Amino acid sequence: MTALALILAVLATLTFTTGAAAQPNVATFSIVAADPQTGEVGIAVASRFFAVGSVVPYGKAGVGAVATQASADTTFGPRGLELLARGALPEEIATVLLRGDGNADRRQFGIVASDGRSVSYTGRNCGPWAGGRSGPSYAVQGNILAGEPVVVAMEATFLATKGTLADRIYAALLAGDAKGGDSRGKQSASLQIWKAKAGYGGGDDRAIDIRVDDHPEPFKELGRLLDYAQMNYAWNQAWTLFMEKKPREALPHMERAVRLAPENAEAHYDLAVIRLAAGDRGGARESLDEALALNPKLKAQSEKDPDLADLRIKH
Repeated sequence: MTALALILAVLATLTFTTGAAAQPNVATFSIVAADPQTGEVGIAVASRFFAVGSVVPYGKAGVGAVATQASADTTFGPRGLELLARGALPEEIATVLLRGDGNADRRQFGIVASDGRSVSYTGRNCGPWAGGRSGPSYAVQGNILAGEPVVVAMEATFLATKGTLADRIYAALLAGDAKGGDSRGKQSASLQIWKAKAGYGGGDDRAIDIRVDDHPEPFKELGRLLDYAQMNYAWNQAWTLFMEKKPREALPHMERAVRLAPENAEAHYDLAVIRLAAGDRGGARESLDEALALNPKLKAQSEKDPDLADLRIKH
């Protein structure tokens, strides 16, 4: 059996009919995106809907991401990711998800593979205004919006913005809000980034996972959380590499964490640990002094920490 025949066979076995009654629309605007160079995939989403982050976003490092909204079928997320993992194209996956679906005209979703292939789908009855755009490494979509300028601005901003994938999709979300966003108002927002071994302890791929479920200014609050989440992302990467006995590789990530949160005493403390392991005893001493100045209560820990033993030895 050829590779193409195998994919088509898999698609056929995973197709089923949806007969459930349609649920109230998750009126939403979202961007699904990938950065093939860093291995990141991500989603940013906002809505006049409680806890939109609990419904719309699905992703997996090395595979891709799916946003399912409007009359959202939450099975589209895991099913879409499974098909991406099996090698199906986003356009093929869209066909499979909608085949036999009695509410296909009320569905909206965006799919982006980790290599950047993408598709955005909007059913004809998703409510005015509804639509989307897609291109290499992104899919933008929204329904019950103030108008088409919302998705136009999101696309343009994503393409023009520099920085991390999280920076770019957050900027796109802000641009959509600035053009009117959800025509009913605002309530919740969410942003996720997935990357292999980027979660706590390297045990999962949740690099950034932040949600604002109910807030009068969800975009502002999401931005506040994102600042801390990007620091935490760098810190997690650093500590995972340190635990793998790779302190020199860990060092730039930990230094980024400290740059992002210069008032965080514990970040300076772990920078001291990693600098010492990387052979920079002087830099480690400076980082530890900064940590203790910010939080003197860390002194007792530092005096017993085996990772800092070399700083306690007179040279």
